[in-house]
Amino acid sequence: MYLRRLSSRSAPERRPGREPSEKVRPVSRFPALSTTTIKRIPGPFMTHRMATKSYPASQHVLKTFTKLVELLPAAEQNKPQLVLLAGEVTPFRNDTDREMPFRQESNFFYLTGCKVPSSYALLTFQNGTYLANTPSTQLFIPKAELADLMWSVPPPSLEEASAMYNSTTIAHPAALPEAIQEQIKAFPGAIVHTLPASPLFPKIAAEYTAVFAAANVNVTEDYLLSALHRARLIKDAEEIELIRRANAISSRAHETVMRVLGQGVLGQIKRGKGAGTERPLLPSEWLIQKEYEAEALFVASCRREGAEHQAYLPIVAASTRASTLHYCCNDREFAWGPVGPHDHCNSNDLAHDHERVLDPQVLLIDAGCEWNCYAADITRTMPVGNGGKFTPEARAIYELVLEMQKLSMEALKPGLHWDAVQLLCHQTLVRRFQQLGIFKTPESPGSGSWNSEQAILASGISAAFFPHGLGHSLGLDVHDVPSASKPDVNPTIERPVLGHESFYTYLRLRLPLEEGMVVTVEPGCYFSPHLIAPVRDSKHINQEVLKRYESVGGVRIEDVVVITKDGYENLTTVRSDPDWLEQVCAGEI
Repeated sequence: MYLRRLSSRSAPERRPGREPSEKVRPVSRFPALSTTTIKRIPGPFMTHRMATKSYPASQHVLKTFTKLVELLPAAEQNKPQLVLLAGEVTPFRNDTDREMPFRQESNFFYLTGCKVPSSYALLTFQNGTYLANTPSTQLFIPKAELADLMWSVPPPSLEEASAMYNSTTIAHPAALPEAIQEQIKAFPGAIVHTLPASPLFPKIAAEYTAVFAAANVNVTEDYLLSALHRARLIKDAEEIELIRRANAISSRAHETVMRVLGQGVLGQIKRGKGAGTERPLLPSEWLIQKEYEAEALFVASCRREGAEHQAYLPIVAASTRASTLHYCCNDREFAWGPVGPHDHCNSNDLAHDHERVLDPQVLLIDAGCEWNCYAADITRTMPVGNGGKFTPEARAIYELVLEMQKLSMEALKPGLHWDAVQLLCHQTLVRRFQQLGIFKTPESPGSGSWNSEQAILASGISAAFFPHGLGHSLGLDVHDVPSASKPDVNPTIERPVLGHESFYTYLRLRLPLEEGMVVTVEPGCYFSPHLIAPVRDSKHINQEVLKRYESVGGVRIEDVVVITKDGYENLTTVRSDPDWLEQVCAGEI
């Protein structure tokens, strides 16, 4: 028997006047529990939208225990299994008492549906007993204090929580030590599972782990995270609806940015009397001329529809900055005048007086909100300047990427390995680059068979222009369940790989597709000077033609799909066909 050391994450300072401990009376759902003194983890409760019993947390608990038992050695599969989880605490800024946005830890939410900070969950399962079909779920939420009522939104009462969450019992954390003791006594030989000791996960307070240590209980962190990731990989109907809602809100936010750009092209955004001098600009007077202005409008659109969080830092990259994959500083103006490969600076001129004209460029926005902790992840690349139209070079690259996505989606179905779709994208890029003249063909002057499509593909040079993976699993996290979607031991990958090894370096999904998986499909084509430099002198590249396209920067198109029995369903609703995109960004429709 052993006790694994649990991670430590320091709790924020108490507010002045808050007592370090509290007395908790027995509650009706734990009639046998005595009064206990506990030390509270302080922090306000800044969430109004709590999960309801429509969230299938109890199904997720059973699914997770099923996956967990499959991972255990055969000799331990019929033993009682306990899970102890800590919810996230409200974060504070450095050494101050200023709250930062709270978001529940994904695994805790998956198993409880509870967004209350500083909560705990104790789960029990055993094969061959009634718990094999209906595991016990005990939820522990903090008790409201006067300071909570004064400073912030308090946690729900036990009665309110009972109506909100599918838990066997609900109590305050003061009852947790005795609840642990009762489970240990009722289930001798139980194995206790926790998440890994890591700053990535909330810390379980020492007063709770001490109960296991005192009883010499077997506590392990070796299985739970893997089981959770495997359970979360396949989404149920309720989860898909939450992802659908996040995508609908995010799709409308993308279109909102496009349409405001179109209004600017038509000169429909006018400043009223005193705007910008005697009074601030109103939203109807906002032009989008900077990356952060586009970001602000996107986030505001999501927030107006009730989305609490962005699923990740928005990427809003104009001009050649679109070649940086995770460009999320979003702090530059759009390009005015000639665009060089390293152009990151522009003047502060405004376009309200039309004294300056935006240079033709792309604006790549990769952004998505969360709905009830479930993510969206959408990328659209839109034309800016040039009257809201792509340049011929930008349009050609856009159509190339759209074809990569279209062919990928047409191939999607259960059983298809994601590696095969990744290879299909590289095949498409090589073929289209040859048609555009960026890559040479055997018929090019002074060329030969070494510039055939297959020879170029085998060289791996296309990875300089499409360096990332086609997509990833998506759910409670935008890059969801990494240990399950790209396992360290992966017998599904054929060796040697098809194409070139570099095609698969940054894949976040390397599995055959299954019904119920939610994945992104996000091909791209980029002209990054850093990635092009090592292949600049390649015999496969026509340098003069390449130079014409480098100012495009980059194009990415990303949708979220769910794998169905016969193929897929696209959950992203904002359109991406270039004719529609140009008409919207030009203000024509």
